[in-house]
Amino acid sequence: MHVKRRLFQGVRILHIGVLLGGLLLAAPGMSAVPGSAAWEQVDPMIGTGGDGHTFPGATVPFGMIQLSPDTAMPDFKHAYKWAAGYRYDDPTIRGFSHTHFSGSGHSDLGDVLLMPIGGKVKLDAGEADQPGSGYRSRFSHDTETAQAGYYAVTLPDNHVRVELTAGKRVGWHRYTFEKGKPAHVLLDLRPSIYDYQGKVSWARLRVRKDGTVTGMRETRGWAPGRQLFFAIRFSHPMASHELMNREQDVVYKGFKGPGESPADTAAVDGRALEGVFDFGRLDQPLVVKVAISTVSEANAIANLDQDGKGWNFDARRAEARTEWEQALSAIDVDAPAATRTNFYTAMYHAMIAPNLAMDVNGQYRGPDHGIHQAGEFTFYSTWSLWDVYRAQQPLMTLIQPNRRVASFVQSLVAAQQSSPFGILPVWAYQGLETWCMIGYHAVPVIADAYMKGIRGFDAKDALKAMVASATYKPYGGLGWYMKLGYVPIDKVPEAASKTVEYAFDDWTISRMAGAMGDKALAKRFAKRAGYWRNSFDSKTGFLRARKSDGTFRMPFDPAAAGYGSDYTEGNAWQYSWYEPQDIGGLIAMLGGDDKLIAKLDHVFEAKVDPKEFAHVEDISGLIGYYAHGNEPSHHIAYLYDYAGAPWKTQQRLKQIMDTQYAPTPTGLAGNDDLGQMSAWYIFTALGFYPVAPASNQYVIGRPFVDWAELHLPNGKSFTIVAKHLDDAHPYVGKVLLNGKPLQRSYIEHGEILAGGTLTFEMQAEPNTTWATSDAVRPYSMTPYPKD
Repeated sequence: MHVKRRLFQGVRILHIGVLLGGLLLAAPGMSAVPGSAAWEQVDPMIGTGGDGHTFPGATVPFGMIQLSPDTAMPDFKHAYKWAAGYRYDDPTIRGFSHTHFSGSGHSDLGDVLLMPIGGKVKLDAGEADQPGSGYRSRFSHDTETAQAGYYAVTLPDNHVRVELTAGKRVGWHRYTFEKGKPAHVLLDLRPSIYDYQGKVSWARLRVRKDGTVTGMRETRGWAPGRQLFFAIRFSHPMASHELMNREQDVVYKGFKGPGESPADTAAVDGRALEGVFDFGRLDQPLVVKVAISTVSEANAIANLDQDGKGWNFDARRAEARTEWEQALSAIDVDAPAATRTNFYTAMYHAMIAPNLAMDVNGQYRGPDHGIHQAGEFTFYSTWSLWDVYRAQQPLMTLIQPNRRVASFVQSLVAAQQSSPFGILPVWAYQGLETWCMIGYHAVPVIADAYMKGIRGFDAKDALKAMVASATYKPYGGLGWYMKLGYVPIDKVPEAASKTVEYAFDDWTISRMAGAMGDKALAKRFAKRAGYWRNSFDSKTGFLRARKSDGTFRMPFDPAAAGYGSDYTEGNAWQYSWYEPQDIGGLIAMLGGDDKLIAKLDHVFEAKVDPKEFAHVEDISGLIGYYAHGNEPSHHIAYLYDYAGAPWKTQQRLKQIMDTQYAPTPTGLAGNDDLGQMSAWYIFTALGFYPVAPASNQYVIGRPFVDWAELHLPNGKSFTIVAKHLDDAHPYVGKVLLNGKPLQRSYIEHGEILAGGTLTFEMQAEPNTTWATSDAVRPYSMTPYPKD
């Protein structure tokens, strides 16, 4: 059947500026217009309010630089809401720093903070509720423009219009100062996201003879001992500069070096460094370019020399826009404007991380704090693996070139090979480990890529790294897990969650080992993949924490949740479904399809007061006990398919999509977690989801776009068509693959790669006969129970 895309006629919104006080004030950011380019559909403001924790600033796909405004940097005990540095409802901007996480539930970074100032310079940020008390400035959203690869805002207190764009390793600033005002740029190396007194262990700052400013700082943050180096150049020569260490109560100062005052000092060391760079009264904008490196100042300069040539800000902005357009064009979508905005912004957020963490000469810093050479691959870091293995990384296998995915795998394996512990990353950034969250979820990322036929990495080395991670006894109770077949709660916290997550990871090792022909290893880890049963209590129907003597911990409340409890950021209602490799086995333990369906219904329909989870920040987006703002719930709505009730999956997905996503600053129900929340949206909008990565299956839900075309890495295209899609037709009546009826509730990865068309015929009433029998249900490690 030939499908013709519906065409839109759209009028492009023009940015109209007005002159006010000598400053060019840009109109608000562009809204989505049907028919416009994909990058124009992106709204980086989505998720900057509420608990989305995204940033609105400039970056390129998987780039090293995330150049964005910071509205506040509170101490780490009060910093959760500012995990990305910016919060939409804040009234002031403190400065513009070059490193940020997108949607993390914990944080760090905020490196190399610059603030342009037109007029008198103040050295401290001041208070947000006291205008003029420091160098921070008030701002209005009316003057903000946030687009893919570009951000701009007017700072009236500092008399300057700020524009930002980014390349792979270089951040670009353009400052237009109010006419007649002296132009200054302040560099503050003291503050950090998730800050505390003494977080900066040491810093250096230097002005070189050619005017290049270089330096570094070492912080004791999420990754202790992290060093970041930088190099800065200005398009105009400095009229003067001051370098100062504002540290107080220094016990030992040593001997005085060159320079009688900050104004004649070429370099300074300390723990509270600032630099002020003066440019007089400029008759044209000042362009500033900043490169960073995890290795050295020399490498930062090399990055600046290669990736930061010239001074053409508009050309760099156009290059960033082109990079985003190329990345976003992997999927064409036809849908209402709000849906297109949600969809392309979700794609944008899904491709911010992992981040490039390698310099132009191939050097990078590893988890041993040593300097390594990448060789034939590109080294990436920023791995929120507890989150992204579920959907964000599986999505990359469909929308990114195989060589990029292969580099992701090589980066993980390279990190394992240089790890002092010999294991794969758990939650790493800039090459360093944080030990955040649980599991060894680099394993399913690697296995999923291999099972999908992606090569370009040493599979034997990768499998060796996976096994090393799964057998490192000191990590997270693994010694007990291997001895008892479960993690005991009287020995290790969050034991129930660790047991089932380890079991899933083990299943992916078994899958990859089997595909590589290692039958013994496959059998060994297939056995471990069944260990989830050892923590499942068939009498209560819940996953529970077991003690080392074999008894379940008492008392037991399936609604109880808390950090360090039986579960990781969840409770029994949310975690009892985490056996994605063996839902047939779960159905058997619950007593049949009807029992699973009834229990799932209770998850979504329970009357739950959100205040019950107020003490657990990451449990949000509640629908009953279902918590869409946290990853353990992400696959649950799709489990009805496994019990022969796909129409109920369709019903729940609409409930989630209608309530958990919106094209507004508060449009994400929880942390985007480096693209996982966004990847869930993309898959679900297309009509299917990877419940069990490494199974090579996507479980069918229902589409939320009228038409989509995936331009696959192999050069072929796969089209999704939804007929009669509207609120009056929320159910799937029939599914066709290349014009032939598809009776099963899943689609194979190979069928997508082959190209073709997946057609959904939507209808008003549920089709309760489609895809109900055992034979047409998704993969399960053990057979579905017989009625």
